[in-house]
Amino acid sequence: MRTIVVVGTMGSDPYAGMAWMHMQIVAGLRRLGHDAYYFETTSAWPYDPTRCARVRDSDYTIPYLKKVTESFGLGDYWAYRHSYTDKSWVNLSRRRGEDLLAHADAVFNVAGATRFAEEYLDVGRLIYFGTDPVTHEIQYLNGQEDIVNLVDEHDEFVTYGENIGNPDCPLPPFENLRARTRQPILLDLWQGDRLTGRFYNTVCNWRQTGKDIRFNGEIYHWSKHHEFLKFLNLPTRIGRPIELAMGLSNITNEDQAILKAAGWQLVDAHAFTTEPWAYRDYVRRSRAEFTVAKDQNVRLRSGWFSERSACYLAAGRPVITQDTGFGVSLPTGRGLFAFNTMDEILAAHNAIESNYQRHSRAAQEIAEEYFCAKKVLAKLLDDLGL
Repeated sequence: MRTIVVVGTMGSDPYAGMAWMHMQIVAGLRRLGHDAYYFETTSAWPYDPTRCARVRDSDYTIPYLKKVTESFGLGDYWAYRHSYTDKSWVNLSRRRGEDLLAHADAVFNVAGATRFAEEYLDVGRLIYFGTDPVTHEIQYLNGQEDIVNLVDEHDEFVTYGENIGNPDCPLPPFENLRARTRQPILLDLWQGDRLTGRFYNTVCNWRQTGKDIRFNGEIYHWSKHHEFLKFLNLPTRIGRPIELAMGLSNITNEDQAILKAAGWQLVDAHAFTTEPWAYRDYVRRSRAEFTVAKDQNVRLRSGWFSERSACYLAAGRPVITQDTGFGVSLPTGRGLFAFNTMDEILAAHNAIESNYQRHSRAAQEIAEEYFCAKKVLAKLLDDLGL
């Protein structure tokens, strides 16, 4: 049995996708028999969705963390540190929390989001757990000082960019990359609802500014709206609406009108994305997922795959998603389809509708073989020598 601390930002960014990302790692490790904990020690102010702002208190954060961890059976295995104020600890004592960070067999820093050096926290074996590859790799390569300092804190690296380092991906991996892995999914929590919904859908953000990045003289975009607009007429082409669930307050009336005129159904995601189980139910009520990826992952062919899409697969919902090079690691063409062109989307849609049950079963089989938390995490720990 190993002691592993997963450090993340689930409470600071209290949305369902973040909850599932962190909890499936921690709960998956515990199911393997390890002494795993979820910690939040970031100095960033947490976001409060009721006040729609970053705030210098934990009035929303602590009850949210308590509710979510308890719902995953982790009520005794989490801690929160008020790093941005008095450095006090919640749910575990300061002595216990600092001892675990210093002496655990491994500390996974999810997305490299927590900067331990600036908080003077002693960490033993610190592993950068790269769930969102490309940005930090390029910023490090470009010599961005704050990112260089952050990255250099870590002893080893893990990435969801399974194609990074291969000949068709120009992005160099971090030095001392120990493992390429993928999202661990707690399959039993996604299965069970066999009623098929009406819509192909996805959960997404629209325009996100300030995160584009330059690499080898080219600009690579973060915001997914660039990719959605390439396939704006898709609902007309397939003869059915596609539902986009997003924060409608963050999309202009003009953009909403453009999407609606092209046949996209828009749903305000706020009602179900602040609660992980409501988010799960939304996914399970779909017919299939259609989605795009960030330009950064598409053009650089990082091999990244969406955790949300993996959850659709686990629920037995076929997935049509933009090609990022993930076909080097995952099977495509049955239950899961990668596309680069409109014609490839249309062919995938026609295949699914010609035998929906076949592709639903195939989606679930892919999840069971490639995303099962026990399999994924056991291999990861083996790659890390744990």
